[in-house]
Amino acid sequence: MPASDLLRNTLLQLAKSNAVRDVIVAAPVSRTVVKRFVAGSRTEDAVRAAADLAATARMVTIDYLGEDTHDIERARATRDSYINLLGALADAGLSQDGKAEVSLKLSALGQALPGDGERIAIEHAQQICQAARNAGTTVTLDMEDHTTTDRTLEALRTLRMDFPTTGGVLQAYLKRTEADCRDLAGEGSRIRLCKGAYKEPESVAYQSRSDVDKAFVRCLKILMEGQGYPMVASHDPRIVEIAGALAARGGRSTKSFEYQMLFGIRPEEQKRLADRGDQVRVYIPFGEEWYGYLMRRMAEKPANAMFFLRGLAGQS
Repeated sequence: MPASDLLRNTLLQLAKSNAVRDVIVAAPVSRTVVKRFVAGSRTEDAVRAAADLAATARMVTIDYLGEDTHDIERARATRDSYINLLGALADAGLSQDGKAEVSLKLSALGQALPGDGERIAIEHAQQICQAARNAGTTVTLDMEDHTTTDRTLEALRTLRMDFPTTGGVLQAYLKRTEADCRDLAGEGSRIRLCKGAYKEPESVAYQSRSDVDKAFVRCLKILMEGQGYPMVASHDPRIVEIAGALAARGGRSTKSFEYQMLFGIRPEEQKRLADRGDQVRVYIPFGEEWYGYLMRRMAEKPANAMFFLRGLAGQS
């Protein structure tokens, strides 16, 4: 296994470790690194970041960090945070026509609660979708690990009954995703295609970067040839170039798809694409529950991981 893949797998395992989490969260260097990838802890931090990006013709999708919620009050607090955020975006004139939207994780909204967790999470998502509609924007339903894929896609179908512009996410490293792309490439369907950022077994997911990249391109071709609205979530220059070529070959306008990149990663490339007239949306996370998100970002880019680990060593 290449060293980069080994590092990625190790970091994804650490994302699940409470003991390691406690050490990293307490380390002073963590806050320095987090500032590169997380807008802040408060709603106003997220709104300010969205305004800064809007000033350079970039759109945003905002994620209130948190997942695997097992407490009903915390799930309700997450719902309320999204509703407050959407109101603040509308008040700032940032949400109209979907320029600033939000991304939701069902596990943060109560999906794992015993008994009625699935129903509760969907009801919370519906309430957020209504708040988004009131603000003139929409919602994208994030994907999590493979054990929740079917339930997340079923929730997406439920949400789209009343909120048809709700976006979905598919992860190219899952072996099932080509078939899911075919199912979801229809007219009006908004699909974010990403490589995938969870530790998954070989039985369900491609393991090497090369195989994942090839799967991404196969899935992207399906979405670009469909009637939906592809959202190409990648920082890889090759993927960006391929996406543009596929769009041009299919006669797509720049308004019929978008590129998506993460807050704090390749900002100059984001601006370059926006300046040339492409649609670019930046994924902005905010909140205190940043540990799992940070570990997945470290796993995606070994240079970020080495920067972080050197900082930790300097604190010891």
